[in-house]
Amino acid sequence: MAYIKTASVSRDIAADPMTVWSAVADITRMGEWSPEVESCTWQEGHGEPVVGARFDGHNRNDDNGKEWDTHAEISAAEPGVSFHFKALFGDRDYHFANWHYDFEAIEGGTRVTESWEDLRPDEIIAGSSGMSGVEDRATHNTAGMEETLRRIAAAVES
Repeated sequence: MAYIKTASVSRDIAADPMTVWSAVADITRMGEWSPEVESCTWQEGHGEPVVGARFDGHNRNDDNGKEWDTHAEISAAEPGVSFHFKALFGDRDYHFANWHYDFEAIEGGTRVTESWEDLRPDEIIAGSSGMSGVEDRATHNTAGMEETLRRIAAAVES
């Protein structure tokens, strides 16, 4: 079976694109949204969602108790339209994944699409999967993205 390196989930949310974008782009709230992210904090000298801004994330897999830290750099931040970041690991900022949130105005609200792309070379996937304890990252991330968008919808629609 081939390893799938992408996943994407969309959800219609009954709130305007700026409201939804603002919730997603406030990285300090990512721990509220994502079932895998425990917390995110801005790196020193950064503090707003603009291209080039950097933040740190602390992640946890509740299925097995594994925890790990990552870094990220915002690669697109157009209010109400897009919020993208590059996931980085280690002191050398190894760029291992891309995360995208795209926002489309629809009647009654916003269609949000969350996407993930795995950039790890095939030969290191098995070894690096041990860090999180997740072998099928596409299936795991799809479920996580569905839950993330559900939580965001519950917060901004209320």
